[in-house]
Amino acid sequence: MTERRRGSVRRDADSLAIGDSALDWNRDGLTISLNETTVPWPSPIRGCLRLEPQALAHHTETLAPGHGWRPIAASARIEVLLQAPTLRWTGHAYFDSNHGDAPIEDAMRRWHWSRSPLRDGGAALLYDIERRDGSTAALGLRFDRHGEAERFTAPPPVALPRSGWRVARQSRGDAAIVDTLEDTPFYARSTLAATLCGEATVGVHESLDLDRYRHPLVQWMLPFRMPRARR
Repeated sequence: MTERRRGSVRRDADSLAIGDSALDWNRDGLTISLNETTVPWPSPIRGCLRLEPQALAHHTETLAPGHGWRPIAASARIEVLLQAPTLRWTGHAYFDSNHGDAPIEDAMRRWHWSRSPLRDGGAALLYDIERRDGSTAALGLRFDRHGEAERFTAPPPVALPRSGWRVARQSRGDAAIVDTLEDTPFYARSTLAATLCGEATVGVHESLDLDRYRHPLVQWMLPFRMPRARR
């Protein structure tokens, strides 16, 4: 996406538009319409993504004072239909929302998160958080195929290999990195193999370092990855 000024944002109860891209929610799910340009080498990204939740969850968690997280659909299906580049596929999906009343880097130093699908159509989610005040939180949540959540005791923490940008990664139990999907100076997204809730599963993992994010050099670099429009 492109960072834009306030006048380029339009929203109501069922939709959000930022420039020429938009999200629309209806009874069938979420449709994401993309009309963007990549950086630093310009090329178009145009098309749509259709996300169909298996069930909607009404579970929320407080990650830090003034900051919340809601896993809206722990299990979903997605259809990707892009015209530029020409790309089409379907697969598992996940949909959540983070919200807060202050910059997230003021409340937290880092987090490690993962979502792993389970055989019954549900999902296991792990969240390890280190807050700016030095306190920590460790969450283990299992969602069934109907969107109902229950807590489970997460396995002991395990350090994972650092990313190419040397971002520290961590998970639980016998977790192991399968592949790194995104590698930046402050964030890494990976596929993760682990045994959770008695099942061997492969899911998605992320590590976010907000000390790195707030560093002036990284802030200077951000527009080279996500452009900032003048209008």
